[in-house]
Amino acid sequence: MLGRDVKDRSRLAVAIAAASVALIAAGCGASTGTEEATQAGPASHEAGLLDALIGPGAEADAAITEILDADDRRFVAPFIDLLRMHELGHVARVRREPNLTALRQLSGQDYGLDWDAWVEWYGATGLEPPPGFTGWKGELLGRIDDGFAEFLREGAPASERVEEVVWGGVAVDGIPALHQPLLLAPEEADYITPEEPVFGVSLNGESHAYPLRILDWHELLNTTVGGVPLSLAYCTLCGSGIAYDGRASDGTTYTFGSSGLLFRSNKLMYDRETRTLWNQFTGEPAFGTLAGTDVTLERLPVVLTSWEAWLEQHPDTRVLSLETGYVRPYSLGEAYGLYFGSDDTMFPVWQRRDDLDTKERVFGLESDGTTKAYPLATLVEERVVNDALAGEPNVIVATRGTVDVWPEGATYEAGGEVRAYARAGHTFVAGPDADSLTDENGSPWEVTEEALVGPDGERLERLAGQLAYWFGWYAFYPRTEIYDGTSTARPSTEPDLSSDIARSASSSG
Repeated sequence: MLGRDVKDRSRLAVAIAAASVALIAAGCGASTGTEEATQAGPASHEAGLLDALIGPGAEADAAITEILDADDRRFVAPFIDLLRMHELGHVARVRREPNLTALRQLSGQDYGLDWDAWVEWYGATGLEPPPGFTGWKGELLGRIDDGFAEFLREGAPASERVEEVVWGGVAVDGIPALHQPLLLAPEEADYITPEEPVFGVSLNGESHAYPLRILDWHELLNTTVGGVPLSLAYCTLCGSGIAYDGRASDGTTYTFGSSGLLFRSNKLMYDRETRTLWNQFTGEPAFGTLAGTDVTLERLPVVLTSWEAWLEQHPDTRVLSLETGYVRPYSLGEAYGLYFGSDDTMFPVWQRRDDLDTKERVFGLESDGTTKAYPLATLVEERVVNDALAGEPNVIVATRGTVDVWPEGATYEAGGEVRAYARAGHTFVAGPDADSLTDENGSPWEVTEEALVGPDGERLERLAGQLAYWFGWYAFYPRTEIYDGTSTARPSTEPDLSSDIARSASSSG
């Protein structure tokens, strides 16, 4: 029952974090939790009811009675949020039982105090919140850190369901991003061990290695590689590190921080230029000024590998220094070792399928709106996979296997070294070493960070993919195909929301 133990420990960690944030907030101007949340937008009757729910007892009772008399299921989402905030101790004046009773009656469900179950049930419904909900939720979360209210403003654009935004247990920038951090020559980095995992990036002849023992504590890194502004966004919860070109499609160069908020157990990062919340997994703005626009970030190739393998391939690489400006126990597995070693998620995710195990590692590719997940275990077994996505032939190379280490007896399973390339009709097999392939004519090709390089200088471009836990990939790409080891793909069935909505409606009738 390791998974349940991890989730229980995470609850304790969140409670501790809540207490810490409350103490910090007391000294930095955050809301103390004694003020009533107010709507940022125009006054409305629904907004008044929302405010009343966190008001004095008689006022709250009257609001609950009116909501129940009208069978107004738009208020299911606010009641779920109040359940969570009560659990964390940030709405002390609110009585839990009347809200829980109202939630049961409106929803027709009974998950008791299991907030995770309520969130996952709600996500699969077609319910919508009442007008004024976004600003109310922002102000409610603002009792933890007033920066949350700035992110969730009434009337601000949104491309996702704000009901699914949850607090991740830390304040805004409570997981501090690294900005232009100090880099060392390999011989200066005496702290790193050969077998431990690093993210490797190589652009325009410049190579960097970012050890996970450091990034587990920071999760975001803004730097420059080969003249390219790069943001490495690492969501530890969904097991995915993605490199983005900071120069977005609108011509603006953005830098990013951690918001402290999550969406389907995935990091919501924010840009420091407009303070829009972005989906770490897709590189698209989700809540705020840029949401709903066509502004996107371009993915850049990144690989997860061991320090020994990366150094062998890139002897001129630079590597992160432990001198980050922050005091952290930069030991491998110190931050998330228990989570990485468990089968459970730490926060609720409603959009799931059991095609693969929840936290099975996959390598994901996207092309023209078509996505495919390649189970890491299959890639490692086959070593070289000739496949296609959206009609475009590709080859996926996983000749070095997985990156697993055992710090102090615990398993730190980080993923594996995987790269994808266009193959333009060629068919490849593994070459005589891990850095080479052989084509259908017996000709050798070199595996590099930028491209496959073949005879006479022919080049096949690198494709930007990403490692992730299966649940994380599926949460955002429910129509994904799954590679099954036969150079064909089976579709993963998209969830049928209509049946969930119908069951919900019938149970509440």
